[in-house]
Amino acid sequence: MSGLRERKKAKTRAAIQEHALRLFRDQGYAETTVQEIAAAAEVSPATFFRYFPTKEDTVVLDRLDPVIIDLFRKQPSELHPTEALRVALRQSLDTLTPQEWELESERQRLVMNAPELRVRMLDQLYEGIDLLARLAAERIGRSPDDFAIRAWAGAVVGVVMATYEAALDAPLQDYVATVDHAFELLAEGLPLT
Repeated sequence: MSGLRERKKAKTRAAIQEHALRLFRDQGYAETTVQEIAAAAEVSPATFFRYFPTKEDTVVLDRLDPVIIDLFRKQPSELHPTEALRVALRQSLDTLTPQEWELESERQRLVMNAPELRVRMLDQLYEGIDLLARLAAERIGRSPDDFAIRAWAGAVVGVVMATYEAALDAPLQDYVATVDHAFELLAEGLPLT
């Protein structure tokens, strides 16, 4: 029963986010209200707030994060964290339909272009570094506070951000190839020559 309940909640969350992104595209982020999003998703404003504490959260929530984390943890233990994450990212992107990729692209464009969201994204970047440091530390048996682990996590976040900017408007297969190439460069120590 709880599996069904969780799937229904995930479906409702996804529907709210999809309607929000569509409205932001059509009307503008600042011009769209929570009430309009709730009405489009056919939920009450109270239901909206059960799923998203703020309007910003409809954009900054990355539905792929839990999938990537799960896939990362399932990678063979002998893989270096960079390679494990590279494979997990590729596998998670391979599950997306073209429509889901368009939604993800739209979400990322909003984050990069709406000043209200860029500030929130900065907080998320630091949270991402913390999360990646914990995952890498768990994988290799070191402390997440280890400077080398945190530097690696920061490099990963930088590589992902550069990839978004370089290939966000590309078809999904081109984006996957760009992500793969970026992680190949990271694994090689980001050579500049």
